Amino acid sequence: MNLFNGEIMIEINTSAYKKTSFALALGSFIVFCNLYLFQPMLPLMATEFAVSATQINWVLAATTLMLALCLIPWAIASEIVGRRLIMVISLCLMPIVGIAMVFTQDLLTLTLARAVMGISVAGYVAVAVAYMAEEFSHTALMLAVGSYISANSLGGIAGRLYGGIIGEQLGWHWAVLGMAIMSLIGAVVVIKLLPPQQHFIRHNHQLRVHASQLYAHLKQPVLWLAMLIGGLNFALFINLYSVTGFRLVAAPFNLPLSWASLIFLCYLSGTITSRLSGRWVSKFNPISGMILGGVLSLVGMWLGLIESRIAILISLLLLSSGAFFTHSLAYAWVSQHAKVAKATATALYLVHYYVGGSLGGFFLIYCWQHGGWDTVVAGGTALYLIMFILCGFLIKSAKQQPILQPN
Repeated sequence: MNLFNGEIMIEINTSAYKKTSFALALGSFIVFCNLYLFQPMLPLMATEFAVSATQINWVLAATTLMLALCLIPWAIASEIVGRRLIMVISLCLMPIVGIAMVFTQDLLTLTLARAVMGISVAGYVAVAVAYMAEEFSHTALMLAVGSYISANSLGGIAGRLYGGIIGEQLGWHWAVLGMAIMSLIGAVVVIKLLPPQQHFIRHNHQLRVHASQLYAHLKQPVLWLAMLIGGLNFALFINLYSVTGFRLVAAPFNLPLSWASLIFLCYLSGTITSRLSGRWVSKFNPISGMILGGVLSLVGMWLGLIESRIAILISLLLLSSGAFFTHSLAYAWVSQHAKVAKATATALYLVHYYVGGSLGGFFLIYCWQHGGWDTVVAGGTALYLIMFILCGFLIKSAKQQPILQPN
C-alpha cells in the first residue's frame, strides 16, 4: 500500500484503477479523434479548396500548433484549480467548437476554427499525465501512462478512419458534425467516471513563480533533452503518415481516399508497443528503449522506398511501433524526473512534441512536393540522426547531472 499525505494511492488490479484508467483513456480517445479528424482528408480538401499540399497542411498544423502554445497556460491553471476541472472544461469545449466548425465555408475560417479546437483539446492533454502521476502509485503510473498513450493511438486511428470514410462519402461538414455528437456523449461518460483528486495540492503562485518553474525545468538536460527527442520523434511520425496519404492517392497507386485512410490502422502496432514500454523500463534503461524505437521507425521509413503497397504497409507498422515506444518512454521519463510542478513539466514536453509535429509537416511535405519520397527519406534520415545524438547526450546527462528542484 502506498500513501501520499495520508491518502491511499491508486494501485493496479483494483476497481479504482480500472475505473480511473478507463475514464482517462476514453478522454484521451475523444481528444485524439478530434485532433486528427482532418488528416486523411487533406488530399481531398486540397482539391476542394484548390490549394497546394503545403497550404492545406495548415488545417492540421493550426490545431497542433495552438495545442502546443496553450499547454503551458492550461497546466498553470491546473496548478491553481486542479487537474480534473481543467480536463472537464476541455472535454466540454470540444463538441461546442465542433458544432461551430460545421458552419464554416472558406479555408481561412476553417483553419481558425481548427486553431480554436487546438486550444480546447490542449486542456486535457496538458494535465492528464500529471493527474495520473499524483493519483497512481509508481507501478500503476507506468501502466496507466501506457494505457493512456494506447488510447491516444486508438483515438488517432478512429478519428482518421472516420474522417477518411465519412469525408469521402458525405463531405467534411457531416464528418465534423458526427464527431461533435460522439464527443459530447464521451465527455458525459468521462465526467461521470473520473474521481475527484485526492492528492492535488493547490499552488496559488504568481506568474513569475510559474515562469521560474519553467526555467528550472529547461535548465535540466535530463528533462529538456527528452523533450527535444519527443518533438523530433513526433515531427517524423505524424508527417510521414501525411506524406504517405498524398503518395497513395497519387500515381502510381491512385487509391480512393477511403482506402488510403486505412493506412492509419497501422497505428495499432504503436498501441501494442506503448503498452510494452512500461515493461521495458522494469528491465532495461529507458533511453536505450528510445534509441530502439527510433531505429525501428528509421528502418520503416527506409522500407517505404520500395514502390509496393505491401512494403508501405510494413514500413508504417514499423514506423508506428518505434514512434509510440519512444514517445511513451520519453513522456514517462519527464513525468518521473520532474519532482515538483509535474503538470508544467509534462506540458512543456508536449509543447516540444506538438511544435515538432506542426513544423515537421511543412518540412517533410516540402520535401515531398520538390523531390518525392526519395527526398522525404533523405530529410527524415537527417532528423533521425539528430534524435540519436540527443539520446547520447541524455545518457551522459542522466549519469552526471543531479535533478534540480524548481522553486
